[in-house]
Amino acid sequence: MRSHTTAARIESLMREMGRAVRSAGRVYFTGGVSAVLLGWREMTIDVDLKAEPEPLGFFECLPHLKDSLDLNIELASPDQFVPVLPGWQERSRFIAQHGLLTFYHYDFYGQALSKIERDHPRDRHDVACMMNDGLVQRERLKELFLEVEAQVIRYPAIDAPSLKQRVLDVCGEGM
Repeated sequence: MRSHTTAARIESLMREMGRAVRSAGRVYFTGGVSAVLLGWREMTIDVDLKAEPEPLGFFECLPHLKDSLDLNIELASPDQFVPVLPGWQERSRFIAQHGLLTFYHYDFYGQALSKIERDHPRDRHDVACMMNDGLVQRERLKELFLEVEAQVIRYPAIDAPSLKQRVLDVCGEGM
């Protein structure tokens, strides 16, 4: 089992990844990494990330960084679990630049939607923090969900009516 991931370990990962790649790219962090970097919790178990565009050497450096930094690194992002929200890249929040890599928090609306779908206690806490910090506005979350609601059918693991109800409840419009 690998060590828990703290803000210092995430900083080391960004620096080392920035040194390892051979072309420009973007890395989007999501989930626990965002929670740790924004101070909602002290540590997380996994580093969930997405690279787009993927820089040269990105995949090659991951096994080495997992071992040398003793981290769990997962290729995971909200768009694997819920429909991608339009404009997600423009809403993704800048974290840092290291070498040729620019690091971002994956769009908080996309993160919120995936956390609402999963509906774990820690996820509910994270969504509340996003709203309390002004990163997610209730009305905008509802609008974005309604824009992609018809695409939920592409995710057979999702109970669409339950997800809609949870989104409306979070947005203060429960039925």
